[in-house]
Amino acid sequence: MAIYQREVWVDAPFEDVWRFYSTTDGLEALTPEWMNLRVEGVRGPDGEANPDVLEAGTQIRMSLRPFGVGPRQRWTSIIVEREEENYAAMFRDEMSDGPFPEWKHTHQFYAGDQRQTLVRDRVEYRFPALGEAGSPLAKVGFEPMFLYRHAKTKHLLER
Repeated sequence: MAIYQREVWVDAPFEDVWRFYSTTDGLEALTPEWMNLRVEGVRGPDGEANPDVLEAGTQIRMSLRPFGVGPRQRWTSIIVEREEENYAAMFRDEMSDGPFPEWKHTHQFYAGDQRQTLVRDRVEYRFPALGEAGSPLAKVGFEPMFLYRHAKTKHLLER
């Protein structure tokens, strides 16, 4: 599988950043408008609709239509792991249905000095049809999306 990774320091407390990323509101706020995201349903591990926190076992159904071109792409993601301890936290979502044959997105958060938080995204993926040969094409799309996500995180959370 190919790997894409990007990180950013955010001048905001760990607790605020972790809380923000732990909700579908955070997902929606951090997705660029040009992706035309629709969250179509969220089901918690106990079957509860629209849980407040994205716990392990939560399933998120969404669709995307990048740049308004082509049919909407359906995507189902499941939070498979979530941990928090000693001012470090992470959660991993895996695509169970969608455009990539494999997709594992690990979100990591680390408290730094003076109310800063390191946000790290790591995506392990297999590009459709082209396999490893297509990974440079995927990176071209990932870079503007994650640049946007990290800039938006700073804009919304830094004081």
